[in-house]
Formats: sequence, structure tokens, C-alpha cells
Amino acid sequence: MSAHEQMRAMLDQLMGTARNGESDRHGVKFYDDSVCKSFLLQCCPHEILSSTRMDLGECPKIHDLALRADYEIASKTKDYFYDIDATEHLEAFIADCDRRTTAAKQRLAETQEELSAEVTEKANAVHELAEQIGQKLARAEALGEEGMVEESVKLMGEIDELRKKKAIAEQDYRNSMPASSYQQQKLRVCEVCSAYLGIHDNDRRLADHFGGKLHLGFITIREKLTELKKTVDKRREERGASERERSSGRRHYVGGRELDRRARRHRESARDRDGRHKDDRERGDKERDRTDKDRDRGDKERDRERERDRKRSRSRSRSRHENSRERSRGHDTREPRRSRSHRSSSRDHRRD
Repeated sequence: MSAHEQMRAMLDQLMGTARNGESDRHGVKFYDDSVCKSFLLQCCPHEILSSTRMDLGECPKIHDLALRADYEIASKTKDYFYDIDATEHLEAFIADCDRRTTAAKQRLAETQEELSAEVTEKANAVHELAEQIGQKLARAEALGEEGMVEESVKLMGEIDELRKKKAIAEQDYRNSMPASSYQQQKLRVCEVCSAYLGIHDNDRRLADHFGGKLHLGFITIREKLTELKKTVDKRREERGASERERSSGRRHYVGGRELDRRARRHRESARDRDGRHKDDRERGDKERDRTDKDRDRGDKERDRERERDRKRSRSRSRSRHENSRERSRGHDTREPRRSRSHRSSSRDHRRD
């Protein structure tokens, strides 16, 4: 990892996804299902055992230091119950590891020369002392690197005493069996990480094992699981009470999954309302269209009726006008009547 990448990771871990106004690179929030909850609690086996003999590869869920920082900030005021998710994850992982340990022991029992109960007990005594020496030696070296010299020197004194006890146990084990059988490597399975340990392994090899990343990683996982299991039953009850309170409608804290469900319900309700409003608008438009058509039809009927009335009125008016003209014309062309005496005098006058 380059210096720039290291600096970015440090800023992500300290400030979360909101630093410098950035949004998270994965486009998710820490409460999404795609985010590893064990990683948020710093106990994901995929991360702890990376680059070891039992490297599990990349976790199928998202690991992001910025999301972890977001969770650590949010968890100070809200309870997400992610310790329950982490407990279930670690339980499944450790159960699988224990099955591998049992299978390894079974293979050793089938392949190694069977020893009597007495010899087996003596061999186990040698193994136990060797493991104690290896663990203390690894611890003494770590203390020395941290500058805790006095504690380191004290542990080295305890290691010397254990070495003396181990030498006695080895001699006792050697005397209990033939020399040819003693030279055979008697293996034992580590109860913590299921690795094979030999009865003839020297202190350096044992210190490397017990101080190595694989063994210490399993110790971290097992200790974290033991810690979580102390309160997991109570925490499940608390989560159940919270869910019941949520279902009853009282004020409560809503976790990430519930937020997702509520968001989906809100979007669906909004779509339903929009659909109903659209239907209502369409029905209203249709009603208005029908009303407008009826109004237009009525206006047209009234217009036609007015036109008929105007036509009838014009027709009556023309008829009256024509009758009046006819009467007027007939009155002008008729010869006026004259009296009989006047006609008679006119004839006499024409004769003369």
C-alpha cells in the first residue's frame, strides 16, 4: 500500500464517508445488508486471517474503514444489535474449525503408531510443556519489542524453569518406549488453530507458531466469540423487545434493515398515491370532457334554435313586407269611381 493509500485509509477510519463532503465509494450505508457486520465490530475472520496459511480469501460482503467509522459514530447514540450478527457469524466459523480439528485428530489416530495409555500420557506432558514454553517465549519477544524489558526478563525466567521440567518429561517419555519408536515424530493438533505440532519441535519453531499471525488470529476470534456469547441471550431479548415495540407503533429506534423496509413501503405507497391521483385526474378530465361536449351540444342546439327563429322571423317579415307592397301597388292602378251624372255629362260633351 502506497503512502497516499495509507493516508486515505487513516482519514476514512477517523472521519468516515462524510470527510470532505465525499459519499462512500460503494454507494451503500453501513446498515445495508451488503456490509459485513463482523468487520464493523473488528472481528471478521476474513480480515483477521488474511495472509496466513488459512487465508479465507476476500469476504463476500463489503469491508470499508469509512463505513466502520460511520458505524462507530452512529452506535454511540443508537443500538443496531450487530453484536448478535457477529456472534452468529463467529459461531459458524469456529464450529467449522473445531470440526477440522476433530478430523485431524482422527487422521492422526489412524496413521500414527498406537501407544499405550501410559506412554500417551507422558507424550502429552511433553507437548503441554513445549506449548507453554513456545507461548511464553512469543510473549516475551513481543514485550521486548514494545520496550517492556522488565516484564520480558521475568517471562524468560519462567521459560527457563519450564525448560527444566520439559527436559525431565522428555527423559521420562524416552525411557518408556524403544529408541526406534522414540525417533518417530509424535504429532499433536493445536486446539486453537488446528495446526500440527511435533513432540520434537524446538523452542524457536514453537515460538514462531504461538506468536504467529495464524495462531494469534484464532485466539482473537475465539476470545471475541467468548465475550459476545456472555451477553448474546440478553441482547436477543432486547432486540425482540425492540421489534415488538416497533410493531406496536410506539417510539423506538429503527435499525438498518427496518429503514430499508420502511423506505420501500414509502416508495410503494407514493407510487400507489400517484397512481390513484393519476386515475382521479383522468376521471376528472373525462368528466370535464363529457361536460364540455354536453355544453357544446347544448350551445349548438340553442344556436340552431335561434337560427330557426331568425329564419322564421325573417320569413314572416318578408311575407308582411310583400303583402304590404302588393296592397300598395293595387291601390295605385285602380281607376277611381266617378258618379253617374259626371259620366253622363262627359259623354254629352264628347258628342258636341
